[in-house]
Amino acid sequence: MEIASPLPGTEPPRECPRCPRLVALREACRAEHPGWWNAPVPAFGDPDAWLAFAGLAPGKHGANRTGRPFTGDYAGDLLFATLAAFGLSRGRYDARTDDGLTLDGAIIVNSVKCLPPQNKPLPNEIAACRPFFEAQLAALPKVRVIIALGRIAHDAALRAVGARLAAFRFAHGAVHRLPDGRHLIDSYHCSRYNTNTGRLTSDMFADVFRTALALKDQTSGPNSSTSAR
Repeated sequence: MEIASPLPGTEPPRECPRCPRLVALREACRAEHPGWWNAPVPAFGDPDAWLAFAGLAPGKHGANRTGRPFTGDYAGDLLFATLAAFGLSRGRYDARTDDGLTLDGAIIVNSVKCLPPQNKPLPNEIAACRPFFEAQLAALPKVRVIIALGRIAHDAALRAVGARLAAFRFAHGAVHRLPDGRHLIDSYHCSRYNTNTGRLTSDMFADVFRTALALKDQTSGPNSSTSAR
């Protein structure tokens, strides 16, 4: 199975050795499920996007299985349904990489590319994957708004632009003006746990998209001379 990245030259190798714990889980998954993707998951979406989604990491039965971010699990059901509702996708999402779905004006990049145990990467694993995440954001000069899906993605996005974490507190719906001129919007992750517990509702998630659209034409691209917050 081969999946082309919209950001060639920015992805880790299929046999990336940087995180021993994640490599061990990858090998275990390959033994248990040899037909799955079981490798670093590439970005997905429009390379000319104005909106980027910073995700956490592949889910075992989602992206780690299919090879496309948020594809094949509940988080993807909510994310792709909301993308469609706001005109940011074309085609029908059918939880498969060959469903013909494309994103229009949006792209998804995970802060950690490989499946972590219990969906919880360790700080050293996030740091090891940081160069790939930073390279992908740098390869998206038209992105003006970033939506961080969870605290880990929020911190990764801030580090990618050289911002001081303490100056940008994570909170669902919070909007931060980044030093490079872009806006960062925080959202709780669209996981089944968050939606089942009511921490994140579909209306709350849609409000994040509305905020992004409202900021689209008010936000400059990277490397603008603006101050933080």
